[in-house]
Amino acid sequence: MLMMRGLDKDGLSPYEQYKIGYLQQKQHTGGVAVSGLVLGTVGTAIGIGAWLFGGMYSNAKSNQAKEAAIAAKEIANVQIAASQRQIDQLTSLFAAERQERIAGDVTLTNTVNDSVQGSQQGTLTAQQAAELSAVNSVMQQTYSDFVTGRASLNPTPVSLYSSPQPCGCPATGCGCNG
Repeated sequence: MLMMRGLDKDGLSPYEQYKIGYLQQKQHTGGVAVSGLVLGTVGTAIGIGAWLFGGMYSNAKSNQAKEAAIAAKEIANVQIAASQRQIDQLTSLFAAERQERIAGDVTLTNTVNDSVQGSQQGTLTAQQAAELSAVNSVMQQTYSDFVTGRASLNPTPVSLYSSPQPCGCPATGCGCNG
């Protein structure tokens, strides 16, 4: 009999069944809504925490930045001081080198002037004087031989011969040799 009236097993009409399902669905929250609610709550908590603790964190970062800047400044000052010391050392070395060059130029100039003017006079040992005398004598003899023509003569004397008898040309002046 229940079947005739259009009721199902629970004894509810189709309208009643739809209405009960609708009301249950309306009161029942879905997984997406719950996830959204949880994420929203967590995001709000993070935002409030960042707002509260952000000032302390930024102060810590600011202090670290200041300390890093101070350390960099100290390193730069040390490097500048080291560079200045090196520049001072190079300057003193250049000044010393310049003084040495000037002193060397003065010594060289004096030596050249003395040599040109003949004011440098040395003394020779007896052996050096004997060697110099021998060299001078050989040079004078060689010069004399070249000037007089003796340097072109054959060092071994040659006698002129004609068939069995020696020729008397050099003695008689007959002109057969030139």
